[in-house]
Amino acid sequence: MGIDSKPFPAELRVAVLIPCYNEEAAIATVVKDFRRFLPDADIYVYDNNSKDRTREVAEAAGAIVRNEPQQGKGSVMRRMMSEIDADVFLTADGDDTYDAASAPLLVRALIENRLAMVVGRRIHTEKEAYRRGHVLGNLMFTRSVEWLFGRTFTDILSGYRVFSRAFVQSFPTASRGFEIETELTVHALTLNLPVQEIDTPYKSRPEGSVSKLHTYRDGWRISMMILRLFRTERPQLFYTLIGCELMLLAVLLIAPVVMAFLDTGLVLRFPTAILSTGIAISALLSFACGLILDTVTQGRREAKMLAYLAVARR
Repeated sequence: MGIDSKPFPAELRVAVLIPCYNEEAAIATVVKDFRRFLPDADIYVYDNNSKDRTREVAEAAGAIVRNEPQQGKGSVMRRMMSEIDADVFLTADGDDTYDAASAPLLVRALIENRLAMVVGRRIHTEKEAYRRGHVLGNLMFTRSVEWLFGRTFTDILSGYRVFSRAFVQSFPTASRGFEIETELTVHALTLNLPVQEIDTPYKSRPEGSVSKLHTYRDGWRISMMILRLFRTERPQLFYTLIGCELMLLAVLLIAPVVMAFLDTGLVLRFPTAILSTGIAISALLSFACGLILDTVTQGRREAKMLAYLAVARR
């Protein structure tokens, strides 16, 4: 991909945010490449308790290096977004897998199209760059988000993203690990913010750099994050589904009791009748919880949207 040489507005402040953990082998290249393609940007490397020389190498390469002691990519992202002030925020990993040459294209798309977020969709040509299990997991998570929230991207787990200042200041980060990308995606979808996805090359890691993603552990955390966001962002549907399952169970339990009563005029399985009644009441309570929490969620969503608009209109 070629370099977009058209200059950005002189007053535009661009911050490149790079969370790092044990990336001594790759971080110098990452910093130098982003410095080359975004020469006026401030490049921040947040070291997350690295055991190697990540900090020293990043400083020697010209990055502004800071520390985040709480372990996890989500914790680092929360710290970066709360401390750094800029007009445009670009996030990338420190493992030299993302294409720095695409950065001007992503930033320009955000500015010219007045977007809240641009996602760099990973296109890999090297077999080692993207393991088959990760491709399948990404597809499953993407389809889940699409079903639960109506629309989505094709690569919801990409860490190569560009945000507007309004997006960052309206985003209440809760994640601690790699599930942060899912939370960012759902935030944009639930507020129906203007977003775009752009294809970018995805490379394999350089020799000496090891992936920090644990397939099963982090896959479980991402699954739980999707479920939690479903519960908090779409409570009416969430509790309605639970209520329907409970009501179906109550009907299945009470059906034989009702049939026996119609035949004999007696309630022959009184404990079952009590149990099914309790389950039916629980189902009705679930429906009611969904309605009440949906009103609360709508208020929260409006507050986040007002926070976004307050910054976007400046």
